Amino acid sequence: MQASLSLPTLSPTIPRSNYVVHSTLPLAPSKPINLRFCGLRREAFGFSSLSQSDSHRVRLAAASRSKKVSAALSDNGSAPKSFDYDLLIIGAGVGGHGAALHAVEKGLKTAIVEGDVVGGTCVNRGCVPSKALLAVSGRMRELQNEHHLKALGLQVSAAGYDRQGVADHANNLASKIRSSLTNSMKSLGVDILTGFGTILGPQKVKVGASDKVVTAKNIIIATGSVPFVPKGIEVDGKTVITSDHALKLESVPDWIAIVGSGYIGLEFSDVYTALGSEVTFIEALDQLMPGFDPEIGKLAQRVLINPRRIDYQTGVFASKITPAKDGKPVIIELIDAKTKEPRDTLEVDAALIATGRAPFTHGLGLENIDVATQRGFIPVDERMRVIDANGKLVPHLFCIGDANGKMMLAHAASAQGISVVEQVTGRDHVLNHLSIPAACFTHPEISMVGLTEPQAREMAQKEGFEVSIAKTSFKANTKALAENEGEGLAKLIYRPDNGEILGVHIFGLHAADLIHEASNAIALGTRIQDLKLAVHAHPTLSEVLDELFKSAKVKEHVSSPQAVAV
Repeated sequence: MQASLSLPTLSPTIPRSNYVVHSTLPLAPSKPINLRFCGLRREAFGFSSLSQSDSHRVRLAAASRSKKVSAALSDNGSAPKSFDYDLLIIGAGVGGHGAALHAVEKGLKTAIVEGDVVGGTCVNRGCVPSKALLAVSGRMRELQNEHHLKALGLQVSAAGYDRQGVADHANNLASKIRSSLTNSMKSLGVDILTGFGTILGPQKVKVGASDKVVTAKNIIIATGSVPFVPKGIEVDGKTVITSDHALKLESVPDWIAIVGSGYIGLEFSDVYTALGSEVTFIEALDQLMPGFDPEIGKLAQRVLINPRRIDYQTGVFASKITPAKDGKPVIIELIDAKTKEPRDTLEVDAALIATGRAPFTHGLGLENIDVATQRGFIPVDERMRVIDANGKLVPHLFCIGDANGKMMLAHAASAQGISVVEQVTGRDHVLNHLSIPAACFTHPEISMVGLTEPQAREMAQKEGFEVSIAKTSFKANTKALAENEGEGLAKLIYRPDNGEILGVHIFGLHAADLIHEASNAIALGTRIQDLKLAVHAHPTLSEVLDELFKSAKVKEHVSSPQAVAV
């Protein structure tokens, strides 16, 4: 994952609702938030929100509006008068899947084009298999922590693991989810077209190497991203690897260097150290975990880095990495990030490149519609509508997920896809990206939504309002203490004048599950003064958020505004 975090251009106040009636449309794409996580619809596991009869009626309704037509390669310059599909999605990852299912619910005849495997990065080479590995590392940490077990009155003999068994667990999970995704789309009538999708012109896409052309009233690009490997680094897939290779767990090296201390690097450090490896972080910036709220980052370093077999070098670039060969180790040449002067040379057993991800947009035929990428990203407006080289909107063309760079999270891609479907079916919708949560599945976990404290204070200075901070400790939570997991902190960043939530950051047990109360509050425009009245079951970890909101000091009692729906 990228070591840096940037947020979209901020308005004076965070939107109270995802639904709007009127909005200005900035044509310049906002800077990306470089995160990558997973969000799967419930239908991915075989639970459809449509009954079989409902699904049949939806397909019939969609079919009645769309007629099969043949398109010739000779007339690519103009838009077709009739269409094969109401909606065509290029890319069957989590974003494309979410858009496809929502489109079926809305009665659209839908097809999805996939040139690799259904599920994309998240399911096959990302958040799904990584969570399987992290589940193992979590169990290993529990079994290896004699002090923790003794405090609970437990005695366990030495814990061990079977590397191939762990690898099989991750692979089997990915296969199961991939199959479920495929079946969920097929059962709802989504056509899965195999082959690489190339845009030929307005509302026309060629599928695969043949001359097959498909037309659609609206098209969504959802092609995702690939691991980013800086220049000078030679990846052999064995001793110098990306996250794609690491998830196969073909080996557990004694000493592995991880280049980048963002989310991917942190999660893999959790896995490798639990399985017995020694880890060295190589970070270009002056501090580890630079994308996190600084206070949370410091606490996380004290818990996740310092006590473990992890050392680190900050402020350095890996200018050259040579794989192990002929009995020689992996050689890493480090230079100063600012002066570019040589700093050190490391010899390790393996190196994991966790320097972020790059959009997968090459070869899409964007030149046929006069669209120029920006650092590989496809420019879009706030409604995910694609912008061409002249700053004009390309009709009927949208781009979601990692390919647009707005927020590189799988569940953000899905949310963007659903937002697009809302628009093409007549309901204007603008997604509030500041309400989308993110999580790092270390042990303990880290989660966040909205602004960090420095970002909030910068915004407050520009817009002329005050920022306040509230905190609560997991040490005060009964359930956390019962689990002997009192190490943790929840932090609330808010406006004391009106109770608006600007950001929430959590480090502690099940932080990834706890963050959603805050993210939903931001999405719905719920103010702190109303959240103070909410009831939480006792004793539960949710009371961490309850205490957090109750500890906030709001100067005025202003009721939450009603969300505006259209």
